[in-house]
Amino acid sequence: MHPDAGAARGKLHLEVEGTDFFVDLLFFHVEQLRYVVVELKTGDFRPENVGQLSFTVTLVDDRLRRDQHAATVGLLLVAGKHDAVVRYALGTSNAPVGVASYELLPPELQRSLPTEAQLRRALLGSR
Repeated sequence: MHPDAGAARGKLHLEVEGTDFFVDLLFFHVEQLRYVVVELKTGDFRPENVGQLSFTVTLVDDRLRRDQHAATVGLLLVAGKHDAVVRYALGTSNAPVGVASYELLPPELQRSLPTEAQLRRALLGSR
């Protein structure tokens, strides 16, 4: 793990109007003072994954983020993706969301978040 990224928890349960929702992984970046929502998908990227991640990021922002924290970031890790499908799905989105790799994240976030390999090692090591 990146030394400034502290794991907050896995499989966080949140409830909205009686409906249960779960966050696969939630990290808190100590240096940037921001939450990082990680959604894990075992299949290929689907456009609806972006909507789910956006919902979860907004929920974490509303329920957990404090005024002094930076905006929450979402990261979607999928087993496979087709670049054109990802491009169309994220086409007009201004949200800081990355799919499978950090290629779609702003450079300042790329440098400060854990790499995909580091996340995989952390996940495999925790089983």
